[in-house]
Amino acid sequence: MSYYIAHRLFAAHDRVLAADLARRLAAKTGPEHVFLPFCDTDEEDLVAEIKGRRLFELDRERLGRLDAMIALLHGPSLDDGVCMEIGYAVASGVPVIVLSTDFQTYSLTEAGPHLSFPDPLIQAVATRIVRVPRLGAPELPGQPVPSRFEAFRARNLAQINTALDEGIDALINLPSRPARVVTPPPADRSSVYIEASPYAAWDRDHLAEACRAVGHTVATPERFAAGDPVKAALNDLAAVCSADRFLADVSGPETPPGTALLIGAAAARGVRTAAVHPHPSFTHAHGREPNWRNLMIQYATEARLDNREDVLSWLASQSGSQAA
Repeated sequence: MSYYIAHRLFAAHDRVLAADLARRLAAKTGPEHVFLPFCDTDEEDLVAEIKGRRLFELDRERLGRLDAMIALLHGPSLDDGVCMEIGYAVASGVPVIVLSTDFQTYSLTEAGPHLSFPDPLIQAVATRIVRVPRLGAPELPGQPVPSRFEAFRARNLAQINTALDEGIDALINLPSRPARVVTPPPADRSSVYIEASPYAAWDRDHLAEACRAVGHTVATPERFAAGDPVKAALNDLAAVCSADRFLADVSGPETPPGTALLIGAAAARGVRTAAVHPHPSFTHAHGREPNWRNLMIQYATEARLDNREDVLSWLASQSGSQAA
């Protein structure tokens, strides 16, 4: 068995949490069965002409041959690279355990169904979700407490340890992996799925109009306005996987989580994908080229489009391969 741990890279505490998860999992399965990105690709010592692209290639190669994934996701702003990896795994028929230390739940309307994450896609595709349900419980009366800070740390660390162990048990006790279901090519090769960003002024109507103007059939998300958002999210996933092309607006502080997940699914299924990103900001890391999005997003898409003219040009292109 090959297990992939998907986690946020850019904060030291997230790397420590992922390493602790990997250590515990390796103790039960053997270290050769556990892949911890950035640790096992050794970013600090990796030498490559374009390091970010090489890191993407190494992670994607591993994504193509894993048996199960455990993903760490926290808070309302979910890591877009992790969400992309979840989408890739799910579209490849790989079970995904999602582990979160966020005790909040979310709804798309005030009285709507409560979800574990802001975008129902995460809940829809997860094989199982392991969460901490509330703030850590106080210590029992009568137990010695060195200080209130130590007590607060201990009660929350105990929660984390419980969640890690529960997530690992869920991962290694998964039922036999089901056969992969291959979606046949769509009958309408002009279909385009459009995913708008809540942060963008250039909304889905502008993109849809541009696509329809040159003869494409357009599909847009159902999940944000559906009475059953989880069921609708699965419809959105199916629509992307069966589309000819995918226009993903990745505007915002991070690529919106559902959009990132769908980009991963599209990459796994070979759907041509372009990122609409009119006003990029760049991230910089030692030894790595500037990235206009998380490298898992940047290299999973074949083009970044600035404006309507770019969109029309990409739609008119007859062939192309994913930048990955």
